Amino acid sequence: MLIAVVGPSGAGKDTLMAGACAALVQDTRFRFVRRAITRPADAGGEDHEALHDAEFAARAEAGGFALAWGAHGLRYGIPRDIEDDMAARRVVIANLSRAVLLEAGARYPLRVLHITAPISVLAARLAARGRETQTDIAARLAREVALPDGLDVERVMNDADVAEGIARVLAALNRAAEDAQGL
Repeated sequence: MLIAVVGPSGAGKDTLMAGACAALVQDTRFRFVRRAITRPADAGGEDHEALHDAEFAARAEAGGFALAWGAHGLRYGIPRDIEDDMAARRVVIANLSRAVLLEAGARYPLRVLHITAPISVLAARLAARGRETQTDIAARLAREVALPDGLDVERVMNDADVAEGIARVLAALNRAAEDAQGL
């Protein structure tokens, strides 16, 4: 099963997924995917495989990505070898774009893990990052994009402390692992 992690900026996706990954590092039922991104390795944000545009294009042309998409002037890819993990009934967890969810759901057993928080919490977290003006934050929060219909979605509300958020994600991932055994 593929778990697509999505959610608005400020929801705490990276924090919760890092905590879940650390908690499950020895659990062979799970694989946390490291994405390939056409962004320098030292650009900050998530740990990723940094590729130049030409490297990304060559890998995509060779069939090296199970899923690939573009957003914000960058290209993102999920390695093809996730299919081996899913064939072995492992739960593959990847940060995906909403734009690729329908394709992912058509190709793989998919559950969407939608991590979110109340608008006031999102606004406070975005303001604390200091990367955007209040006007930019308000515009970002106003453009919440709905998930496509027909997907298996589990919502995790990240409105408590980090430990509680991680516990909620771990519970969702363990439910997915149980369900994956029945596929």
